[in-house]
Amino acid sequence: MQIIYNPKSDVLYIRLDEHKQDVINQRVSEDVVLDMGSEERIIGIEIMDASHRLNLKDIFPVEYQVSMGASA
Repeated sequence: MQIIYNPKSDVLYIRLDEHKQDVINQRVSEDVVLDMGSEERIIGIEIMDASHRLNLKDIFPVEYQVSMGASA
């Protein structure tokens, strides 16, 4: 499992399956998108406006990666 937070876009992404595969995005609400893999398994969860929806300090007592976007 991998958790990535991008503070610039305020998006939290939780990747549940590390295997490279094709996914289909399924919007479940205005702020949550599921990445669905084969056999309708949830591969990832994207949460927009994450800092407004979650207490990020409670989520991150684990190691995590902060994405600062593409570098020039």
